[in-house]
Amino acid sequence: QVQLVESGGGLVQAGGSLRLSCATSGPSFRFYTMGWFRQAPGKEREFVAVASQGGRITEYADSVKGRFTISRDNAKNTMYLQMNSLKPDDTAVYYCTARAGGTSTRPYEYDYWGQGTQVTVSS
Repeated sequence: QVQLVESGGGLVQAGGSLRLSCATSGPSFRFYTMGWFRQAPGKEREFVAVASQGGRITEYADSVKGRFTISRDNAKNTMYLQMNSLKPDDTAVYYCTARAGGTSTRPYEYDYWGQGTQVTVSS
């Protein structure tokens, strides 16, 4: 069983930056593909970014490419999402997720989810 706990969300002005963290429990963090999804009010959960087990393979949604960076520190069992040049459209609850398999952009293919952290970008 993997437990995921997100932190780092908050209120920021457009153009600002935030760094989200996802701390995990359990000894097998390095065996999991780790991803970030987000969900805005009234919208479906959408893919943001994913990093492979070793972190060498990353993939981003077109809407965040060039602005967000996913990374992971397997020694600390922690994943990060650096978010720069934030826009009001980035406002959502951000979820950390893990799966025992390759990278995927489909939320139903992920096995474990955190409780989410709110990111609000004001204009």
